[in-house]
Amino acid sequence: MKAIRQLRRLIKINRVLAHYEIDKMVLGGTKFAWLVWFNALLPWNWKSRSKLSRGERIRLALEELGPIFIKLGQALSTRKDLLPHDIAIELAKLQDDCPPFDEKHSLELIEKALGKSVNEAFSEFDPMPMASASIAQVHAAKLPDGQEVVVKVVRPDIKPVIEQDVAIMFMLASLFEKAVKIAKRLHPVEVVAEFEKTILDELDMVREASNAAQLKRNFEGSDLLYVPEIYWSHTAENVMTMERIYGIRISETEKLIEAGVDLKDLSAKGVIIFFTQVFKHNFFHADMHPGNIFVLPDGRYAAIDFGIMGTLTPEDQRYLAENFLAFFNRDYLRVSELHIESEWVPRHTRVNELESAIRSVCEPIWDRPLKEISFGLVLMRLFQTARRFGMEIQPQLVLLQKTLLNIEGLGRQLDDELDLWDTAKPFLEDWMKERVGPKGLAKNIKANLPFWIEQAPTLPGLLHSTLNKMAHGGMGLQSEQLVRIEQALVQQNRIARHRNIAIILVLLPILIAQLEIYLDFSAVAIIWALAAYFALKK
Repeated sequence: MKAIRQLRRLIKINRVLAHYEIDKMVLGGTKFAWLVWFNALLPWNWKSRSKLSRGERIRLALEELGPIFIKLGQALSTRKDLLPHDIAIELAKLQDDCPPFDEKHSLELIEKALGKSVNEAFSEFDPMPMASASIAQVHAAKLPDGQEVVVKVVRPDIKPVIEQDVAIMFMLASLFEKAVKIAKRLHPVEVVAEFEKTILDELDMVREASNAAQLKRNFEGSDLLYVPEIYWSHTAENVMTMERIYGIRISETEKLIEAGVDLKDLSAKGVIIFFTQVFKHNFFHADMHPGNIFVLPDGRYAAIDFGIMGTLTPEDQRYLAENFLAFFNRDYLRVSELHIESEWVPRHTRVNELESAIRSVCEPIWDRPLKEISFGLVLMRLFQTARRFGMEIQPQLVLLQKTLLNIEGLGRQLDDELDLWDTAKPFLEDWMKERVGPKGLAKNIKANLPFWIEQAPTLPGLLHSTLNKMAHGGMGLQSEQLVRIEQALVQQNRIARHRNIAIILVLLPILIAQLEIYLDFSAVAIIWALAAYFALKK
């Protein structure tokens, strides 16, 4: 039965691809071109073919193939580094709107997940969904205490549908990679694998609720972003209950103006929220399209839909910040060095060749006014250039690029005069100072000092143990030589320990000042005198 369903699905996909001439677009001029003619002979392909533009044909084909292919198209629309411009523009028009599933199924799923009837769990529940998408649908409700909430329910039996369609996508991606010469540069199989992980993660409501809770903690008390409350007592693997918010969609600019919202200020706030998430919290909302962002009556942003979140390693954070700063200082040599140091490109890459390539791509941008320079496109072009030198796709950077393009698009929709660099540069410079300046050093010492003090007494024992092992391991050291070496090392260790104590004493007033506790001059003098004593002590 499963095989028959798979065959039917393949036939439908074949029919849709043939009707919109996707087969001809992909396979024409390749060694698999004969498949286009073979397709034309199949009975289900005997109708006329679409003559629209290639971008429109791809979009319509994905819409006809259903929700999972629509989600793939939406994911691809953010990969402007991989797609021609006309196709990316059309894919951006894809809407993830699906007919709602039966309300009886919805009630059954909620009651099974929560272990109680809907009437027990909620004082009010609207069986008619507020919105319905490919993965889940949302209902309005009230908790017994009167709190207004929304209840998100995953579609029943959606996982087998996803697994079937993703398996077919892998097959088509593999064929595309073998048939088309430039396909390897596009990494179609890796793109499908990345999509599979993302869409399967979106099925887990506990995971999404946890993401929302973390983001809410990060912005607790903030006047920039509000994150709705999660109600864990009414949340399970396939059901999530969240505080209902009332606001204006970020895309509804006329309503925002009528409400007296300062669009210029709102635009700048969006940029600050993005950089705060990426560089300060290292946890960012990676699906910030207009449907997921609202503006509250008090002027704060409000976010929903936390299925896709991104993080960066501390090294990626630093390299990205330095890349942006180096680019806007036109220091292309440093940009190249950073790509090699971070191993985004292979270590053996010749830095002067990479520098030349980056300069040829980026320098023409400076002919335009600074406010017209797209941060997202700069990042995209840097990655495109690096890919020619062997840079592999890195999912965390792809999510970052996608989010930056979304934020930048929203910001300029609100304020077409937005100078993203003018907003971002002070933030990045301050962040770099905190990471590598005196504050960063003091913070690092403060964090590691207890560990260093705890480990210091064990060092002589470790040295003694290591030397004993060397002596009894047949390394040819005479016992008398071993004793002399051990004594010398113990003496050196004692001196080193005294010097470490001296360093700690020197830094102690600085650390105390960081905690906003201030010592008078005499106390500082005594501490530093002790430091000098230990520094000179043998």
